[in-house]
Formats: sequence, structure tokens, C-alpha cells
Amino acid sequence: MARRQHGPSGTTNQTPQHRALGSESRAAILHLVQSCDGALTAAEVVDRVGLHPSTVRAHLEQLVDAGLLMKARASDGAPGRPAWRYRAAAPEPAPGPYRTLAAGLVGYLATGGVRLATQAGQEWGERLAASSAPAGGPVGAVMAALDSLGFDPQRHDKAGNGGTGDKAGASGEVDIHLHTCPFLDLVRDQPDVMCALHAGMIRGVVRASGAPRAQAVLEPFATPDACVVRLRLTRSRATDRS
Repeated sequence: MARRQHGPSGTTNQTPQHRALGSESRAAILHLVQSCDGALTAAEVVDRVGLHPSTVRAHLEQLVDAGLLMKARASDGAPGRPAWRYRAAAPEPAPGPYRTLAAGLVGYLATGGVRLATQAGQEWGERLAASSAPAGGPVGAVMAALDSLGFDPQRHDKAGNGGTGDKAGASGEVDIHLHTCPFLDLVRDQPDVMCALHAGMIRGVVRASGAPRAQAVLEPFATPDACVVRLRLTRSRATDRS
């Protein structure tokens, strides 16, 4: 049996995780999210546990603050805000010098909100696109950029060709599943800012690679094992030549 940790005064040292799990309802909500395939919205949790929506949202936020859950929402640049989606948190890596620098930069972007993060991401994406010229046009450029950053991307064309061709499917719609997020710990701290930064980066790559009117939406936790980038490529001469 594990021994309970005690502070210097001899009283039990309650960590934020212990305090968060001191409520039976919060513990049940945590178990529900952890056992779910994918992520859940607050409304979906309400439907399953039968508590008042305000109570559920408060419990979810306390679990997020304790580091037991993560939250994120789709970043598409459109007016209005999609619902938060919650999933179990991954273990946090030990901080290194670059991680500390990245956290500081993300904190600065947070002062300007989602718009500043999106703009910074687009500039980042344009630089990534300029640094390489992979085959496959805009989609190939996005795949190359995401792979170089460690997102482990996998392409899914709507036409059902399995992502083996250089162009998008006949519908011009491509989904890219991101099976790894190298910045997941920063997403935990600043979900809106980090998702907007990543979505902006993807748009910057796409537009700098020959599809300036394309749409790119990043849906976090869209599948049980991946976030999903949804590309909608407007057919243009530049795109058709890719």
C-alpha cells in the first residue's frame, strides 16, 4: 500500500489532484472522460451524468486546473466560439530551456488573444513553406511541414484514395490526422492560443503553396487518437497545377 505524503507540520499534503478528486461527482466525471473514445463536450457530459450544466462546467474546469483533463476547441477563424472539448491529460514532460522559451512566447501571444496567435502562426507557416518545396502542392507542403514538426500526420482524402496521390480528391477536401502533438503540454496551459497558432501555421503553409483561398480548420481531439486538420481547397489554376 502506498504511503500518503505528509508535509513538515505532519498534516496531509493535499496536491491539486487530490483536492480535485475530493468530490465524488468530479471523480465520476474524470472517469467518464478517461474511459471515453475521444473527447467530450460539457453538454455530452451533462447528458451522461445528469448534473446541472453549470455544475458540470465548474467540475470540468477544476479538473483542467488540476492537470487531470485538457480542453481545446476547433480553430477556424470564424466568428463565434465552438464548444470546449475535454479529454484526459497526458503526462507533462520535464521543462528544458527551449520549452521554457516556448512557454514564455506563448504567454506573450496570449496577451493578444487568438487573432495575434493566428497571425503569428500564418507567418510561421509562410516561412516553413518557403524553406522547402515538396511535391504534392499545398497538401504535400502541409504534410511535409507537419511531419518536420513532429505531428505524425496521416492523410485521408474524401475521395477515398487513401491519401496516396499528390492532389486532393475530386471534392477538393482532405483530412489530415495528427497522431502526435509535440506541444501538448503548452496546449494544456493555453488551449485557444496554441490551437490558433497551429491552425494559422497550416493556413500559412497552404496559402504560400498555391491555394490562397483554401480553408483550413483544426479540430482538436476529433478522433480517439488524433486531432484533425480539415482542408478545403478551392479549385483554382494554381491548385490544379499542383
